Amino acid sequence: MEKNFFVKSHGLGNEYIVLDDENIDFSLTSESIKTICDVHFGIGSDGVLLKVHSEKADFGLRIFNPDGSEAEKSGNGLRIFCKYLFDLGFTDKREFTVETKGGVVRARVEEVINGKARLITVDIGKATFKTEDIPVSIEKDECIGEKIVVDDREFEINCVSVGNPHCVIIVDKLDDEIVKKYGRLIENHRIFPNRTNVQFVKPVSRDQVEIRIWERGAGYTLASGTSSSAVAAVMVKRGITDRDVNVVMPGGILRISVDEEWNIRMTGEVQEICRGVLSDEIIEQFLSY
Repeated sequence: MEKNFFVKSHGLGNEYIVLDDENIDFSLTSESIKTICDVHFGIGSDGVLLKVHSEKADFGLRIFNPDGSEAEKSGNGLRIFCKYLFDLGFTDKREFTVETKGGVVRARVEEVINGKARLITVDIGKATFKTEDIPVSIEKDECIGEKIVVDDREFEINCVSVGNPHCVIIVDKLDDEIVKKYGRLIENHRIFPNRTNVQFVKPVSRDQVEIRIWERGAGYTLASGTSSSAVAAVMVKRGITDRDVNVVMPGGILRISVDEEWNIRMTGEVQEICRGVLSDEIIEQFLSY
């Protein structure tokens, strides 16, 4: 494998660039991540995935947002990373574990086409509604159905963590402009000390919902695995859907299962976009930061 080699893949339109910590000759800093993710000055991406060593799992993964911040977990990012591991021969196993900042998860390659992983299931972990675990600064054990005022509007919020924080808002109608206008304000609301991901969800049936996503550190996003998982957990908590839910996003559909102990399993497709090598010129730029 050539030095500074990368793979760019997407999960339902949510795209990530994957790098191997042992195969790059520069440090991933906030500035270098921003440059890589920039569509004009870099490759263009919704984030960067870095393969690292793990003492707790078969593989280690660090996940970075396009603003340079580090995320605890990403469902689409995990599936993309698992495809990278399988396709590039880091493992020939169909099941393996990955350590993230948000905990160790188990992954399974469900479908292989022409030697490449296409459909992947990830055990995201356990949902928790405890305010201290999310975290969210309100004087209650759980933040379900609470009201907050954001700018000129009141929202009923439902907060949950699936390894990273989420704020789920149930609506009768989805409006992208509302998501884009209020998503950033809710993400940075004072009650969320670590900021939060935001989802607007429209229930469709007992086994299907439609959502729009404002992702912490990334903005309006076509798809998100942890967002889908968080929404499914809240829908089950509120008694709106069954435990197996199809989550429909602009980028596609994820199948989410929530068991009685709040463990979450996610299944969805991933696809490689391109492979390449970062140029000497851009590496020199990274080293000058």
